[in-house]
Amino acid sequence: MKTPDTPANEKERLKTLRSTDILDTDPEERFDRLTRMAQRVFGVSIALVSLVDENRQWFKSKVGLDACETGRDISFCGPALLGRDIFVIEDALEDERFADNPLVTGEPKIRFYAGAPLRYLDGNKLGTLCIIDQEPRVMDEEDYTMLRDLAEMAEGELSAIQLATIDDLTKISNRRGFISLAQNSINLCARQGTPVSMVFLDLDKFKPINDQFGHAEGDHALIAFADLMRKSFRDSDVFARIGGDEFVVLLTNTKKDRAAEIVARFRGQVEVYNTQAKRGYDLCFSDGIVSMLPDQDSLVDDLLCEADVMMYEKKMDTTQPVSMAREA
Repeated sequence: MKTPDTPANEKERLKTLRSTDILDTDPEERFDRLTRMAQRVFGVSIALVSLVDENRQWFKSKVGLDACETGRDISFCGPALLGRDIFVIEDALEDERFADNPLVTGEPKIRFYAGAPLRYLDGNKLGTLCIIDQEPRVMDEEDYTMLRDLAEMAEGELSAIQLATIDDLTKISNRRGFISLAQNSINLCARQGTPVSMVFLDLDKFKPINDQFGHAEGDHALIAFADLMRKSFRDSDVFARIGGDEFVVLLTNTKKDRAAEIVARFRGQVEVYNTQAKRGYDLCFSDGIVSMLPDQDSLVDDLLCEADVMMYEKKMDTTQPVSMAREA
């Protein structure tokens, strides 16, 4: 059995795959209807939407198969990522690359495989929409066209997930995306017994930037602030723009005193940006921090509301040190 080669852009491809936050999520009808359609149209026993990470192929949708994933080293979808078009094995027992593959010699006893690569918004191939049967088959041109069409529909659904949860301007998560990702992180911390901290960030004196410099410059300020967040916070943290000039960060495995240190460090990085950018105004913000040891009933919305109130009270209390913009 030949272990599949990896794409030349594997590091970038995996980074894109992880950025979708789709791995190990629940089944969704938007993908299930495509696998049901593929199974019915082609008359095969198995149809999958398969995503390939470092060590496995994981099935976002499956029909005709009980397993949720298999190892990448024995996958058929791994090799399918290497080509530009549909990867077809008409008879696995007659193909030296797969004849002794345990998925061929054992369950699900694959003989026929056809996988169309699924490309993401940036062009990286994340997996396949594939059809599998226990009997050898030959694809004709109409079959190729139909499988490509179904794969394009799956690509559209993958893109729709990202577009629905990403802020158009700053390209970080929006409120909807944050709620989903942050709740998953809170649930994980609850299982592990580790603390979380919610940080609410509100840009100070943002309206004068729009009024004095124009809305295009206001957009630039929001993008710059989001970029600073992206560079400053950890990969395990969840951050988003949840409205106008409001941003939020969920810090996992972080107590309040440590969260305060992280925010102070971020404030310093914003000040460095102001010194270097020289835009005629400063980016500055007020913050509110709420920490807790979550349980299975903890809701991200509750933490978000508490952090918002904390930020507002701090902003209104003139005795607290709140960053203020320099006058242009």
